[in-house]
Amino acid sequence: MSFWEVTVFLFDGFLISLLIFAVTLLCGAPLGLPIAFCSMSRFKAVKAVSKVFVWIIRGVPLMLQIFIIYYVPGLLFDTPIFSQMDRFFFINYGVNDAGRIIAVLIAFTINYACYFSEIYRGGIESISKGQYEAGYVLGLTKQQIFRKIILKQVIQRIVPPMSNEIITLIKDTALANCIIVCEIIKQAKELAATKAMIWPLFYTGVFYLVFVGLLTIVLGKLEKKLSYFRS
Repeated sequence: MSFWEVTVFLFDGFLISLLIFAVTLLCGAPLGLPIAFCSMSRFKAVKAVSKVFVWIIRGVPLMLQIFIIYYVPGLLFDTPIFSQMDRFFFINYGVNDAGRIIAVLIAFTINYACYFSEIYRGGIESISKGQYEAGYVLGLTKQQIFRKIILKQVIQRIVPPMSNEIITLIKDTALANCIIVCEIIKQAKELAATKAMIWPLFYTGVFYLVFVGLLTIVLGKLEKKLSYFRS
């Protein structure tokens, strides 16, 4: 295979990596907020359940979580649910690995939602109580205080740690190949196995470096734009 053919072949896999990245970010980031509120809840039962859930998800390796999501439902219900999804989507729509990708997306979304929730919680709790009290003095409701005073400051404070998690996310998409999802690393390993070409495996690093570079620029500009909230 020529260099261009290898690049195109790997890019097909990188599109799957980008799909996992985008869906995880779009679903996991909003989901993290209610989890954060539960972790800060005044109801001890809700707070305890939320904290234990976050502790488990953050404490168990993501690869193991992918295995659990993919294999455990089949063991419990004696039916390979995601394998059946694979067959259904392939037979009806000609789409490969749909069930496996769905399992990966579920695992990634839950995992990153918990990480994002801790970032949100840290950002919200970092705001001094005096700002809430000042809002009450001005006659604002709790919701208005959060929306008009607290939220913008929280966003500015969580951008740096969120940026780190987002950059980590694109690299973690490589874990999807543990259940044979054809992301970029799996594509490179296939070339190594079928064509005896090992260099494409190292070449995949270029794709990650370029995308991480673009993310760094975008997130850096966002952080700079929000810098006027600093005291």
